Amino acid sequence: MPQHRDMDDDPPNLKAISFPRPPLRVITVLLLAVPILILLWTSFYTVAAESEGVVLRFGKFLKTVEPGLHFKLPLGIDRVSLVQTRRQLKHEFGFGTAGYTNPDQVSPEQTEEIKSMVTGDLNAALVEWVVQYRIDDPKQYLFDVRNPGQTLRDLSEAAMREVIGDRTVDEVITIGRQDIEISALTRMQELAKRYKLGIRIDQVQLKNVNPPAEVQASFNEVNKAQQDRENAINIANGNYNEAVPKAKGQADQAIRGAEGYQFKRVNEAEGDVASFNAILEQYSKAPEITRTRLYLETMGEVLPQMGPMIIIDDSMRQLLPILPLSAKPPVIP
Repeated sequence: MPQHRDMDDDPPNLKAISFPRPPLRVITVLLLAVPILILLWTSFYTVAAESEGVVLRFGKFLKTVEPGLHFKLPLGIDRVSLVQTRRQLKHEFGFGTAGYTNPDQVSPEQTEEIKSMVTGDLNAALVEWVVQYRIDDPKQYLFDVRNPGQTLRDLSEAAMREVIGDRTVDEVITIGRQDIEISALTRMQELAKRYKLGIRIDQVQLKNVNPPAEVQASFNEVNKAQQDRENAINIANGNYNEAVPKAKGQADQAIRGAEGYQFKRVNEAEGDVASFNAILEQYSKAPEITRTRLYLETMGEVLPQMGPMIIIDDSMRQLLPILPLSAKPPVIP
């Protein structure tokens, strides 16, 4: 018995869809434009304001270029490495600041051993410091030393341990910080120049310098005792500086007063001697006249100081009528 198929089971009659072929000219233009764009894209590069470009041709150093837009041979013939030569970089030891962009700024292993050091008197100290530097020679930085950033970290740590090992723990923690920074900077600059890192080290700065946590309390007590000692010395020096100049001033004042009194007495004595000699000379010429004059001059100086005085004769009998009643002057018979 023949089977009948439903009309819906028949496949639809599909019509062939044809797309318009692009013109040959367009294809040719595209084939030529794409390589040209690739050549142009790889022929120019830009150097940022804080960097310098190191150009390599077939992997060999060619030149360094300043910031700006520059041309190079395309297709990998010339390659450019950008080096931040106009930016101050830093390495941190014993700690790490968040948000850094320099991959060598912080050690990947921030452990206690990095900052733990032994001083010259065999004490332990935890030293944190910062090294600030600039890339001075891009060619040396890229090609003369393998991994210059890590090399700088290693020589900085070695130099700091060498300097700390020559100081006592008191110098490291208190009074010798500036001297340590200067000595470490000089040593690091010397090593960087010897190894030809192409780096100029500008500054070494000590941050936190503390004794280990196990002896922190004892060290604080020692520091407090030293501060009390310094405070007592400063107070004593202040009292000394106040008392000694005052005593010296009083002594100088007494000496000046004595010298003035001496000059006064000497001058008065010399004046009296000169006056006596003058009187003696006149007296030797006319003794009676000079004696009378001296007597009169003396009485002229003495009598005005005695006040009013009445001189009467011994034979006078009635004294009251002539005496003034408002005063009682001495009576000389």
